[in-house]
Amino acid sequence: MQQIHQATLGLMQDFGCRILHNGARALLAVKGATVRDDGQVQIPAAMVEWAIRQAPEQITIYNRNGQPVMKLQERNVYFGTGSDCNYLLDPDTNRPREFRFSDVVDGIRLADSLPHIDFIMSMGLAAELNQRTSFQEKFAAMVQYSTKPQVVISGPEIGVLEDIIDMAAVLAGDRDHLSRKPTFLLLANPTSPLVHSAETVDQILVMAANRLPVIYTPGLMAGATCPVTIAGAMVQANAEILCGLVIHQLTAPGAPFVFGAGMSPLDMKSGQPTYAAPEAVMAQAGICQLGRELYKLPTWGFGGCSASKLCDEQAVNEATAYLQASAWMGTNLVHDVGYLESGLTYSFEYLVLCNEFIGQIRRMMTGIVVDPEHLALDTIRSVGPGGTFLTDPHTMTHFRDNWVPDLTDRRTRKMWEKQGEQSMGRKAIKRVRHILADWQPQMLAPELLAKLRAVCDLH
Repeated sequence: MQQIHQATLGLMQDFGCRILHNGARALLAVKGATVRDDGQVQIPAAMVEWAIRQAPEQITIYNRNGQPVMKLQERNVYFGTGSDCNYLLDPDTNRPREFRFSDVVDGIRLADSLPHIDFIMSMGLAAELNQRTSFQEKFAAMVQYSTKPQVVISGPEIGVLEDIIDMAAVLAGDRDHLSRKPTFLLLANPTSPLVHSAETVDQILVMAANRLPVIYTPGLMAGATCPVTIAGAMVQANAEILCGLVIHQLTAPGAPFVFGAGMSPLDMKSGQPTYAAPEAVMAQAGICQLGRELYKLPTWGFGGCSASKLCDEQAVNEATAYLQASAWMGTNLVHDVGYLESGLTYSFEYLVLCNEFIGQIRRMMTGIVVDPEHLALDTIRSVGPGGTFLTDPHTMTHFRDNWVPDLTDRRTRKMWEKQGEQSMGRKAIKRVRHILADWQPQMLAPELLAKLRAVCDLH
């Protein structure tokens, strides 16, 4: 970690990043950075380490009802969907089709119903929406159809982000209350390699000024937009994240900031980024460890996503490997659950399957309780040699501690054949249809919804 850190400081101080935002460059220059005519900014190591010390170690995120539901610190892990896929995998045809706004609403309702999905992103682009207000419409849908927190990808115009903050403030009471009890996070991205656009810097400045949490995370393709080696990719990603952190903390010391990056190796045969590649998982583990252990910052990453085009064996393999690794590495916010085709296509049945896998993983992460009650010595003596524990009171008390599956099949073959011989995938599709037909989310009060939509004149 120290080698990665020192290499990052050297890169930032001796070479720097290109920052295409006049205000940020001026701010950095006043504080001692070297600003070149081409926009390249060299940031002293002392300034970087100062910014790391300012950012808080823990961020609490609240739901729509003002209850604390995610404490981003240490190894607490929370799972959520992804955002803005072009296509939805149609369960009837098993082919992708254009994502519609009605699908966005269905996805939100579905995620709201799933116990192991902790936060919501919009999942689809919804191309028929007015581009000026599409992000606001999707944010309104997220808070209308679910009480769960949101992660928002802001549009290119800063006015879009201001609208979303104002909409969230309507529900919180005002911007001050929202700052104290944030219900959403912004996901913003530098442009790899080593470029920070004016639009992106504007976004992190607005979030810092309002003391709202921002996730500043590069999306790297190893071998194309960053070095192909994991350590080299980590150094570049770290420099990009920390450059954003310095600007963020100079604007508002102590404002909440989440540390993370995605690194997908470029497949040299297909020219595609490889979601869930072993190297992507390893890089996330390294970045997560760096953020948590060395910098004491909340962390961000991936899980439950695949490069597969179908909700098939590859998708299940990649989802479970990534989800389990993310849980083991203690990534605080794990997003993109339900992504197929490296983020181009979303699958509702895949989301339902991943919810099942997360429940199983969470049970394993609880650990083994060792105390007199769980050692069960009195029970062992009571049952005695040759006896049965099936009807013992201790079994009656504790058998529900074991994980109970929803879609996983444990029946005998005869029973399975008698009840329709359904595969897990078919059961997932059936479960999606059942939820969408029956699930009644805790809807936003009509008067609050009207106020929220009036913020940006949504009809």
